[in-house]
Amino acid sequence: MTISVIDSHTGGEPTRAVIDSELTPPEPGALAARDFLSREHDWLRRALILEPRGFEAIVGAYLCKPTDQTCVTGVVFFNNVSYLNGCLHGTIGVVAILAHTGEISVGVHRIETPSGVVTATLAADGSVTVNNVPSYRFRESQEVEVPGHGLVTGDIAWGGNWFFLIQDQGPEVCFSEIEALTHFTSAVGQALTEQGITGADGELIDHIETFGSPNEGVDADSQNFVLCPGRAYDRSPCGTGTSAKLACLAASGKLAEGELWKQASIIGTVFECQFLNLPEEGMITPIISGKAHITGKSTFVLDPEDPFKFGISP
Repeated sequence: MTISVIDSHTGGEPTRAVIDSELTPPEPGALAARDFLSREHDWLRRALILEPRGFEAIVGAYLCKPTDQTCVTGVVFFNNVSYLNGCLHGTIGVVAILAHTGEISVGVHRIETPSGVVTATLAADGSVTVNNVPSYRFRESQEVEVPGHGLVTGDIAWGGNWFFLIQDQGPEVCFSEIEALTHFTSAVGQALTEQGITGADGELIDHIETFGSPNEGVDADSQNFVLCPGRAYDRSPCGTGTSAKLACLAASGKLAEGELWKQASIIGTVFECQFLNLPEEGMITPIISGKAHITGKSTFVLDPEDPFKFGISP
């Protein structure tokens, strides 16, 4: 069996899009495709993302037929441990890949994800602006007791995934502290789970995000470190995490509708962001701009005799 992919990175965070495989979901739609993969063909995720073909930071993108015919494609995102509700760096990567293959051109394109339809505008310079799904702050100043770190306070917000957002606590947000930041945010995530602190309807908070002032030479309003499911840190500023941040800023009155916010990642790459208010109280449409670059095309071979054809896993 062979699987063809195109790789890209958005602000340093890789996306691996499946462009040719033998799998076809029996029903259209991103949700149906996610169920189809997770229940019957999870080997695809493991084969593409786990070693020896992948590594923990890669996010996979499986393109599928959408239910909404105004959408150019549906997409399911997945990482080294699970399937994601949404992924904006991945969406930007998918747009760049579709432009590279000639399937889309400059203009506005709708993309169906498991968390809803997002609108992506491809500009002539290759940059992509995504209008994300409605986002909101669920709970402000939630306290959690974290072993080894004491009491940590953060906001719980939805930006297409569930986030716990921490400001100016824990290790300094800089590249040299990645190991300490990983330990800290992992401990926070574990404490949230053990203490039953969740998003709406009891949903797992699976992304932990901590913020600090921009490092020297970084042109941004804030710099973050985002721990994703599977203990991989986001090399980009994290589109869904930045959406959650914008929802918190809007709810606190610290950022006005249409006002520019520059969010930097732990490696110094930047997304330019703003938001629009929605009629529902506390709800916003985050608008995230970034750029992806194509890094390679591959055809992977799944040799039946290879003991790690579906990746190295416990």
